[in-house]
Amino acid sequence: MQVKELERVARQIRLRDLQAVYDAGAGHIGGEMSAIDILTALYFRVLKIYPSEPKRPDRDRFILSKGHTACALYVTLAKRGFISEEEISTFLQPHSRLNGHPNCNKVPGVETNTGPLGHGLPVAVGVAKAGKLTGAGYHTYVMTGDGEMQEGSNWEAIMAASQFNLDNLTLIVDHNRFQQGAALADTNNVAPLRPKLEAFGWEVSEINGNEMAQIVPALEHRSTRPHCIVAHTNKGHGISFMQDRVDWHHKVPNKEQYEQAVAELSEAL
Repeated sequence: MQVKELERVARQIRLRDLQAVYDAGAGHIGGEMSAIDILTALYFRVLKIYPSEPKRPDRDRFILSKGHTACALYVTLAKRGFISEEEISTFLQPHSRLNGHPNCNKVPGVETNTGPLGHGLPVAVGVAKAGKLTGAGYHTYVMTGDGEMQEGSNWEAIMAASQFNLDNLTLIVDHNRFQQGAALADTNNVAPLRPKLEAFGWEVSEINGNEMAQIVPALEHRSTRPHCIVAHTNKGHGISFMQDRVDWHHKVPNKEQYEQAVAELSEAL
């Protein structure tokens, strides 16, 4: 897909994600809206994947380390054909396989269970190292939140990736500047991220993570070292009253807010 079509698909995913969170009465909508442009570029342009063969050995791997934004991943997987779009209506319902955090034993296209923050990148380092050891040609991508980068396990993984020269690994940091309860700057401010990653031997790109024309080339870039994309995004992107508001980390719109958000996203379509 080209940039304009990717932008259209991202808006459709935002709209369906909004509806799913509203219907379920729960979800992490702010961080989902910030990440959807990147998820769209990955699944509809960049990743070498096979929806009818989700475990095909030569597939690229994507790990959503910020697993609390699972609904955005489910909607993306459904639109890409891994699961039915009708199943999205079961999100968080009793006996549904679409839980609040992704489960690789239940949902096709999910590479590993995530939710406890600081786990996804270490797993991705292992997956990328396995690819090196076996001579496999797949590429591994992992997305973390910026608040999640406060976890020490991530920095151990960053050191290991550099030591093993994992040029088949791309880390995407969804740098929306807010975590649960507060701004990143008011908790344990890991920004600026670029010099820290570069000090560990990584190549680093900084982009507008809600601008498809910048996302696509950054994801398609290949380095001779591990590559980190610091994606500057907006919490609640695409919905005016949610944008850059910490209270929308884990909050559900009421009827009036839902209708306003639907109108805004629909107008963008």
